[in-house]
Amino acid sequence: MVPLELIKLVKKYGDTVAVDHIDLKVAAGSYCCLLGPSGCGKTSTLRMIAGHESASDGDIILGGRNITDRPPSERGTAMMFQSYALFPHLSALENVAFSLKMRGTGKDERLQSASKLLDRVSLGHLAHRKPNELSGGQQQRVALARALITEPKVLLLDEPLSALDPFLRIKMRAELKGWQTSLGMSFIHVTHSQEEAMALADQVVVMNQGRIEQDGTPHEVFNQPRTEFVARFMGGHNVIPAGEQSIAVRSDRMRLAREALPAAANVLPATVAAVEYQGTYVWVSLKHDQVADLSVMVPEAQFDAAPWNPGDAASVTWDAGDVHALAA
Repeated sequence: MVPLELIKLVKKYGDTVAVDHIDLKVAAGSYCCLLGPSGCGKTSTLRMIAGHESASDGDIILGGRNITDRPPSERGTAMMFQSYALFPHLSALENVAFSLKMRGTGKDERLQSASKLLDRVSLGHLAHRKPNELSGGQQQRVALARALITEPKVLLLDEPLSALDPFLRIKMRAELKGWQTSLGMSFIHVTHSQEEAMALADQVVVMNQGRIEQDGTPHEVFNQPRTEFVARFMGGHNVIPAGEQSIAVRSDRMRLAREALPAAANVLPATVAAVEYQGTYVWVSLKHDQVADLSVMVPEAQFDAAPWNPGDAASVTWDAGDVHALAA
């Protein structure tokens, strides 16, 4: 297990800056998610760590060794691609063994190593099937085994769950976390899904326009968003102007009242815009002149006892202890 550090890392495509002088430390043996919208620089960062993109400036340090200019095969990293990139004409066993074949490892040795890894991901019984004979989840396990066969120090994952259906995505999420824990190596996982990052990561790195907006545990990033961007992107927060410094209040900590309440710092008069049933709660969206995307999560039983409808007048309130100040 070795730590990874990015120092003032930059990636430019012509005049476009995709990654803008970022600093990041990933502890040995941790699960780190790079999270952000499309175009925020997360995939470019991952590809620079892998060596599939050259860094325009800065350094990549893995286990105290500068790997910035080393070829991918000499970095101590392995990449698991979004599309899995399995060879359609090779069996699962041959796909897993391919990297060792390119290194000149003898046939018996590489197939034995590949067979052990397929057993480890519970696919030994399907070793001779081609990729098109495997389900999406099975293909992902083959791709994982293929990445692990080179015994990397860090595994890099580029949106590995995006091609799966929602049910399988949750199942494979648990498997990924289990594999990372049992292997004891660092996983660096690119995703645009807040839910995925919260479920998997020890460390969440929220990126925006090539920079790191916030770096912390899932609990810290969700409950203590540093900026308005993080509060909005993570979801579940209302961002409310409060003089020069905006505040964030979680939607599940806000309450709705039918009566008009006296003006106060923790009261907003609003109008119900839409109602969405979400199972255990009902998502009530509201209109307010100064607050965009205002919403309140109402427990299902409470909503059923006194339903809200579009057009209803409401007073939105919250407690002072639930207010989180955002950086300017």
